[in-house]
Amino acid sequence: MAKRALIFVEGHSGMGLQHVQAAQRLGLHPITLSADPAQYDYLAAERIEAIRVDTDNLESLIRECSRLSATYDITGITGFSRADESACVTAAKLCRHFGLPGPNPVAIEQCCDKFTQRQLLARAGIPIPAYRLAADATEVESSAAMIGLPVVLKPAVGSGSVGVRLCRNVDEVAEHTSYLLGGSHIWPSAPRILVEELAQGQQYWIDLMGDEVIGIAALEFGPPPQFVYHEATYPAPLTDKEHEHVADVSLSCLRALGLEWGPTNVELRWTKCGPVVIEVNPRLAGSPGPQMAQLAYGVDLITEHIKLVIGDECDLRRRYSQSAAARFLNPDRDGTLDWIDGDSRAAAIRGVAEVRFYVEPKAPIVRKGDYRDSIGHVVAVSATSVETEAILQRAVESINWMITPFPTL
Repeated sequence: MAKRALIFVEGHSGMGLQHVQAAQRLGLHPITLSADPAQYDYLAAERIEAIRVDTDNLESLIRECSRLSATYDITGITGFSRADESACVTAAKLCRHFGLPGPNPVAIEQCCDKFTQRQLLARAGIPIPAYRLAADATEVESSAAMIGLPVVLKPAVGSGSVGVRLCRNVDEVAEHTSYLLGGSHIWPSAPRILVEELAQGQQYWIDLMGDEVIGIAALEFGPPPQFVYHEATYPAPLTDKEHEHVADVSLSCLRALGLEWGPTNVELRWTKCGPVVIEVNPRLAGSPGPQMAQLAYGVDLITEHIKLVIGDECDLRRRYSQSAAARFLNPDRDGTLDWIDGDSRAAAIRGVAEVRFYVEPKAPIVRKGDYRDSIGHVVAVSATSVETEAILQRAVESINWMITPFPTL
């Protein structure tokens, strides 16, 4: 009898290991198809089968999966988000080709294009920021003038806040436009910039699986003009009425975008006019989002997603209710990381669930104003949000590092 295999299109530095381990617990043989398997350390460390293949070429992937099907019983295919989220689209197309469970690839592709996503949400009457699409500096300038400053500039395709910036005046608009169009930003296709109204208010992320809301987290960012995560609290401190309103808006997004299969992550802000949707992502939230859902409610989103992928029934019942929070470790300068320590001290504190450093000493630190700025995170959990915040603060204060600025020429 052929071994049951689960195919991953690309890997994930933050959550890849959890995914392959979840697959193994379900009795599956994980196989990663990647343009560069060496970039994912856990593949070699855990001796996970990995095959080098051009993951931007659908035909090459179809041939590779067909070849593997002669040896394995391929029971599911899924993909990890990359900078342009194309792996999610490709995995959905592979599922459709091989008749495996998966989302609608057209819906995934439309959602990954932020401009198309905006159009579909607006057509459904869902509250979103005012927006315009621009292809050059002149169009960006006129769009910002029409919407009114301040505005947010962002690539129409991308994730992790890469290339996203708050522009408070015309000089900042011109500066960031020059950055996006001047060759520093890598575009997967022709440059297209979204110019958006700044929605002001508390930001939330909402975890959904299929048409079910799993939980809602409150988000805090570091200082503007970038949007770098500082802290997340799960569940968010909302009244029952507020929770219901946020959940209703999130479910409306899924219906408008055709995303009623698999995991989805919605981000919105509660403004003076109520919830305003910032974006919808056709995937799980990034690390440590799934871990926080498991700590707070006992729902293992990674395992339950894999069950869906292989056609099994998933179980999204809450086992308990606790308060989880994560703090991201963000440096305040560029330079060389001389040392970083305190992880063992922080991990020994009662209630600390995880302490993770993303970098090693002597690594260069070059802040980019997006998710790549973080050099680690701490996750804590307890019965109440007040207690969890106190545990988290104590743990973070146990961690220290030193960065020596780069020499000035």
